[in-house]
Amino acid sequence: MTSTFPDISINTERLMLRPFEEADAPELAAMMSDELSVAWTSAPMPYTRREAYDWITRRAPAERTEGRGIVLAVTEYLTHRLVGSVHLMNTDWRVLSTEVGYVVGPWARGEGYAAEAVQAVAQWLFRDQKFERLELRTAAGNTASQQVAQKVGCISEGVLRNALIVRSRTEDGGWTDIRTDLIVWGLLPEDIEEAPHHRGRPADV
Repeated sequence: MTSTFPDISINTERLMLRPFEEADAPELAAMMSDELSVAWTSAPMPYTRREAYDWITRRAPAERTEGRGIVLAVTEYLTHRLVGSVHLMNTDWRVLSTEVGYVVGPWARGEGYAAEAVQAVAQWLFRDQKFERLELRTAAGNTASQQVAQKVGCISEGVLRNALIVRSRTEDGGWTDIRTDLIVWGLLPEDIEEAPHHRGRPADV
């Protein structure tokens, strides 16, 4: 039998992490079409509303039901506005290890939302799901993502040379693929400091 994560929502003081809904498609498409999202993710380009709808209704739910991970929309608790996404993936149920990826929309950057969301997911993962390791991988040039890793307590474990393809702007305004190094970060249960303002708690779904 395939192990799966529960269909869950997680609250912090500022955020609600919940499954994506069809109504999120326009905001998701806008977020994934942003320059930094295009540069640092492997998401389709252009990222249309149809692409967003397919992710929300078919591919994201399959991540959970097929045991690969779970995808959560990150929304502001008070306004319910979509500010980002957190994705647990490449889950190994025997080792109890999984990898986290995240995206934050341009209108929500600089507020600490990514670190707050990842820390909440990590605490839920270790406390409620009894996982032993959370891995995070960042492109060598993605300093903002590296700051998130450091803020949540991840330890830099090494560099995978030439292991990632990212996108870079060309002189004519288009995009081209370039190879880059990948920094691997690890987070274990003992690495997490319980920060009250970031503490996540499961919410009723």
